[in-house]
Amino acid sequence: MIAGTRWYVVQTHPRAENKAALHLARQGFVAYMPRYLKRRRHARKVDTVAAPLFPRYLFVAVDMASQRWRSIQSTIGVARLVSHGDEPTAMTDTVIEELKRRENEAGFIQLLARSFKPGEPIRVCDGVFSACLGLYECMADAERVAVLLDLLGRKVRVVMDSDLVTAA
Repeated sequence: MIAGTRWYVVQTHPRAENKAALHLARQGFVAYMPRYLKRRRHARKVDTVAAPLFPRYLFVAVDMASQRWRSIQSTIGVARLVSHGDEPTAMTDTVIEELKRRENEAGFIQLLARSFKPGEPIRVCDGVFSACLGLYECMADAERVAVLLDLLGRKVRVVMDSDLVTAA
C-alpha cells in the first residue's frame, strides 16, 4: 500500500457490493471485499457460492491528501462512507492484513469451524426443526452433526448439516 493511504469502510446498497467495488476501481480507488464460500440450499439442491463476508460493506484504500475521497459518497452501489461526523473513520491496517492472511489460494476467507462440546446446548436455525433447542452429541461425518432434540417428551437423536445449528 502507498504511504499515506489508509483503509476506510464503505456501506453499499443491498446486494450491490460487487457493483460498488467495480465503480470504485474505475475511479482509481483500491477496493477490498472479503468473500467466503457459502453453502446455499434451494429447491432441494445444495451448491456453494461466493458470498461477501460482511454483507453490504467493503473496504476502500484512500489517500485523503491526494485523492478526491468525497466522490466515494456518490459512487454507483455505495450508500455511504462510514464516518464520524464529517470525517471518514479509518480502519487499522492490522484488520485488513489479518483478513488477507486468512484467504486461501483462490482468494476466499477460510472460516473457522464452530466446534461444540458434547452436551452443549444448541439451537436449530433452519429446516424442519427450526427454533428447536437440543444438545450437541457429536460430529456424524465431515459436514453433519448428531443432535439430541427434545421431541414428544423424550430425547431423539437427529443428524443434520452442521451449518443448521448455532449455540443456544
